[in-house]
Amino acid sequence: MPHRPRLRTLATAFSTTVLTVSAVALVAAGITATAHAAEPVVPKTIRVVVPFPPSGSNDVFARLVSEKLSKKLGVTAIVDNKPGAGGAIGAEFVARSAPDGATLMITSSTFTGNAAVQPKTSYDVNKSFVPVAMLASGPMVLAVSEKSPYKTVADLIAAAKKDKGGINYGSSGIGSINQMSSELLAGDAGIEFTHVPYKGISNALTDLIAGQVQFVIASFPSVATQVKGGKLRALAVTSPTRSRFAPQWPAVAETVPNYSAELWWGVFAPAGTPQPLVEKLNAEIRDIIATPEMREIFSREGAEPSAMTAAQFAEHIRRDSARWKQVAKARNITAE
Repeated sequence: MPHRPRLRTLATAFSTTVLTVSAVALVAAGITATAHAAEPVVPKTIRVVVPFPPSGSNDVFARLVSEKLSKKLGVTAIVDNKPGAGGAIGAEFVARSAPDGATLMITSSTFTGNAAVQPKTSYDVNKSFVPVAMLASGPMVLAVSEKSPYKTVADLIAAAKKDKGGINYGSSGIGSINQMSSELLAGDAGIEFTHVPYKGISNALTDLIAGQVQFVIASFPSVATQVKGGKLRALAVTSPTRSRFAPQWPAVAETVPNYSAELWWGVFAPAGTPQPLVEKLNAEIRDIIATPEMREIFSREGAEPSAMTAAQFAEHIRRDSARWKQVAKARNITAE
């Protein structure tokens, strides 16, 4: 009889322990289930839209990144070129796509420049897309014909001040990064140029060599071969400081303080794509572009791989978009 209360106490303690352990197990199972539920699911097939024709830098980067994403994630990533309207056709397709990660877009700086001068696009750069990852960025080159009398940026600006609108520049089209960076230079220097749009930068460079236009701002590979061949002269790079890929060329900012216009390439998804999936894709892409192989490929464009998070890239796009809208308004640039 004296031992019964002790037995009851032990039984109660045992029951309490079992209940506690069970509760902990259930909580742990719940946490595990939640973790698994939060794990983003990457679609087995990903369409990577390039809103430009094959063979350009956007297309080259898209095919390399798609190939490596396929191997890394065990999925099938297919490049789909949808050129037209300065990239607007491909962008509209992506903006209308389901926000499930099955459709991505790889594009470049012209994305924000073109949107700034297109008043009737069916998409908004900042609202219709989720910036996933910047691939790389780098300066362009301000080049003139080797026969040009202009040896420096200061020479070019002085000539433009003497002859308002008498200096022509070529670009790959209205809203292109070539045009926007040239108009930014005109605004910063307080001068006027005359824009001559072409269907592709190669045509503009052909006329630059022939003396039909006086300068072109274009990417490193577009200009480098012609500079080496003695047909073009590089006056400066458009980055805030000199590029490590061509330190012998001054920066435009050495003549026009605070001038800066750089190329970038990046990956976008439709608005509404789940943030965990965006973050996963960002991490995977950053791993890919940090490899020595990709660094070497980017260096051919005079560009460096980016380490931006998705949030940092989104902020970069907001600033870039606002900047080119301001330039378009100030310089009265419109696609209509």
